[in-house]
Amino acid sequence: MDIRKCTAEAIGTFWLTFAGCGSAVIAAAFPEVGIGLLGVSLAFGLTVLTMAYAIGHISGCHLNPAVTVGLWAGGRFPGKDIGPYIIAQVIGAIVAAAVLYAIASGAPGFDLAKGFAANGYGDHSPGKYSLFAGLVTEVVLTMMFLFIIMGATHGKAPVGFAPIAIGLALTLIHLVGIPVTNTSVNPARSTGPALFVGGWALAQLWLFWAAPMIGGMLGGMLYHWLSEEPSAKVTGVAPAAPAE
Repeated sequence: MDIRKCTAEAIGTFWLTFAGCGSAVIAAAFPEVGIGLLGVSLAFGLTVLTMAYAIGHISGCHLNPAVTVGLWAGGRFPGKDIGPYIIAQVIGAIVAAAVLYAIASGAPGFDLAKGFAANGYGDHSPGKYSLFAGLVTEVVLTMMFLFIIMGATHGKAPVGFAPIAIGLALTLIHLVGIPVTNTSVNPARSTGPALFVGGWALAQLWLFWAAPMIGGMLGGMLYHWLSEEPSAKVTGVAPAAPAE
């Protein structure tokens, strides 16, 4: 385990959860000037774009257990590092939810029952979409997210543009998925808010682990089959050995 890579993943996932979910909890419906669904979608995309440039060279900037597992399934990440990465990501998301709660609860009329950006299906879906609809949405969106990540970080892709493609992909994913499940595609991001909402959010959390993990592996394997040429692992760049 590389503590620097894990710390980078925790910080990056903190930023994704805090800024992404924070945009939904604090700014989405702010009177007169709320950013709405489009703004929240853009916020999530910007969190990944900014962190990809900030920590991509350190850890690969996964920020998401489904991305970590999907990259492994696509042959682009070592299996021995899956556990440490996922633990770091979940810790980062939980800390982010705690900080967001500390801020959001300072507003008059704050109510966790409004959802706190938690993911859900059925009565807890923004559009009241069914469990099956939520399952299909999360699998397909995460599969395409991994497909784009695998391609954008491939050795033959244009250098330096991967964060833009990946950030815009996550924006598009949220534009589609928010009405259905409030958009997860990221088990860590789902876990943080769910721990504070409790009840229904924890009861439905299983879907937002299972579906993104399945989708991530499908996307990773599909791209690996489509482009068989090997490429660098998405793990960041190891520091150079000191000169002797």
